[in-house]
Amino acid sequence: MLKEFKQFLLRGNVVDLAVGVVVGAAFGGVVNALVADVLTPLISAIAKVPNFDGLSFTLNGSRFNIGHFLNTLISFVLVSSSIFFFVVKPMNILIARSKKDKPAEVTSKHCKECLSEVPLHAVRCAHCAQLLI
Repeated sequence: MLKEFKQFLLRGNVVDLAVGVVVGAAFGGVVNALVADVLTPLISAIAKVPNFDGLSFTLNGSRFNIGHFLNTLISFVLVSSSIFFFVVKPMNILIARSKKDKPAEVTSKHCKECLSEVPLHAVRCAHCAQLLI
């Protein structure tokens, strides 16, 4: 039973998942720190309102904390935009650059007689029956 448990733990999928969760948690901390320590104070400096927690109203004895909702909404927008601009966009640029470096695969050639496009491995042109060898 212990041997099976050891095999289960040492499988690639479990280890990869564990590493992904740990790295994801650490990355979440980085993004939250970016939003809390850089972006939110920047917005507070511009808008001169550091926190919306004080915004609320009461209706029929029920208190509606609009400020807390606004803080959460702003935090969500900041986290989402941080992820997009600092992770997704640079990764898309890197992927696009790596695809540009690869030459396009040649899949066709031109017939010298009729100048039509024929498959690369064709022996005769489908349009004029010219030998392509």
